[in-house]
Amino acid sequence: MANMDNTLNPTTISTLSNLISPIVQEALFVASETSIMRGLVRNYAVPANSGKLLQVPIYGTQTAADVSEATDLANTAITTSEKTILLKEIGIMTTLTDYARNTATSNVIADLGKLFGEAISKKIDTDLTALFSGFSQSLNGSGGNNELTVEDLFKAYATLKQNAVPGPYVGVFSPKAIFNIKKNLTNTFVNPQGSDVVNQAMREGYIGRIAGIDIYETANIAQESAGNVVNAVFSRDALGVAVMQDIRIATQRDESLRADEVVATAMYGVGELHDTYGVKLNGDNQL
Repeated sequence: MANMDNTLNPTTISTLSNLISPIVQEALFVASETSIMRGLVRNYAVPANSGKLLQVPIYGTQTAADVSEATDLANTAITTSEKTILLKEIGIMTTLTDYARNTATSNVIADLGKLFGEAISKKIDTDLTALFSGFSQSLNGSGGNNELTVEDLFKAYATLKQNAVPGPYVGVFSPKAIFNIKKNLTNTFVNPQGSDVVNQAMREGYIGRIAGIDIYETANIAQESAGNVVNAVFSRDALGVAVMQDIRIATQRDESLRADEVVATAMYGVGELHDTYGVKLNGDNQL
């Protein structure tokens, strides 16, 4: 039976069975365009009916030793630990009436796909960036309103290199947290003849790569406390996302309401894989 509690806030369309494919395509496109985190971490595809938990084997670092001629090598036992990723379901639903489908001046299908794609991609991104605070390696203090500097980026790079973390390295920052680095790079936005990095920051407002780190900005990092946000520099294998079901959209007809419920869901889980593969950087989240 259709959910009748949505009669107070219907958004609006008639029979949608033949329109689901365009909604899904638009939602997947928008999700891929607006989400940055899924492309920066280790991805796992989880088959259906394989349980709620994904167990990821983690191999420890091995070392080789000198051997003398005609001497048998000693056997090395290879053991693994494991990280567990718990899958969950997220969803969003809207009620679309027949009346709006016939009277709307905009493309309702494209609008739905855009809204659903943005909502689900934001949820996945915020779940992944929430893992930043779990990294045990930390720079720039433990909180407060400490502004980030270029030196912090070089320190993060050196920390990962010292731990023999495989590259490439990426940094994901809140726009307000990375602002101070841009300000310092550009001499408070008045240096027209700096390096390539400086010129790019001046022209386009972003830093492509600095200190061996590819820089990304996203608003999908929750503020940890008043004025403070946890950013991170990490390798791909630091974090993982396991997806059992990408965006799925289904409908249910409510004939008495002359409307369809449109439901978008996804099933996935996120988790930290290698703690030493990431460095968290506390930063001032105020301009």
